[in-house]
Amino acid sequence: MTSLIDGMEKSWPAPAKLNLFLHITGRREDGYHELQTLFQILDWGDELRFVINDSGQVSRANNIDGVPEAEDICIRAAYLLKTRCAINKGVQIELLKRIPMGAGLGGGSSDAATVLCALNRLWSCGLTQQQLAELGLELGADVPVFVNGHSAWAEGRGEKLLAAPLGERYYVLVFPGVSISTAEVFRHPLLKRDSNRVDMSSSNQRPGRNDCESVSLKMYPELKIVLRDMSAWGQPRMSGTGSTFFLSFDNKKTAKRAASELECRYNVRLVGGVDRSCLLDRLSEEW
Repeated sequence: MTSLIDGMEKSWPAPAKLNLFLHITGRREDGYHELQTLFQILDWGDELRFVINDSGQVSRANNIDGVPEAEDICIRAAYLLKTRCAINKGVQIELLKRIPMGAGLGGGSSDAATVLCALNRLWSCGLTQQQLAELGLELGADVPVFVNGHSAWAEGRGEKLLAAPLGERYYVLVFPGVSISTAEVFRHPLLKRDSNRVDMSSSNQRPGRNDCESVSLKMYPELKIVLRDMSAWGQPRMSGTGSTFFLSFDNKKTAKRAASELECRYNVRLVGGVDRSCLLDRLSEEW
């Protein structure tokens, strides 16, 4: 089968994110946790392409290892939009997966957001950005930030967003090769659930504590070696529930040196932080 990614159809980006900090401030009666976090959108991520057809069916052009088609969040997102908007057309979706699964970088949520935003345009659904974000929340707490497309403060389950201009930053990501279940972390009895709320201001726009990190390290103690090796270049932080750790740099040259040293031992990527998602730029091309 000819790849859609290699064909004539234009691609749609699904950028990764970092949680620069993550505080859990409480647990709700419905089982969800109350959070405060700072999302940093990255200039790197997955890529999707869509072929619209008249079949009425939603299908994948390629398999994703370990993910049955019925459980694929891209397929679920497409069917959710299709059902909500009573769309008769179908689509074939191809995903070029770069963001590791279970890495705490929001890969699945970003893929779902791109599916919603792209098909809203390609199927002429006419939903607003706010409506798409509300729809995305049914798929996952991180989907709205990718729909809105800006680095942002977040509260609630992560859906109450306030844009946070962070300026130019560079990050060295280290992927330890461990996939961590978000659900398992949030179910863990030792998870800290009573952090004090912080003021969402410019004084708190640097990487800070992640309440999920200690639990993830208990679940996967081998990750402590990664932290030790990264600490020569600064204070490593964990994104989301892990397993990606990152270092933050204001200077790209220093970031490159750190990435060069660490990539001898780990799967490493140097990325940039952006205030505006490349998905928004792609959507603007369609007007």
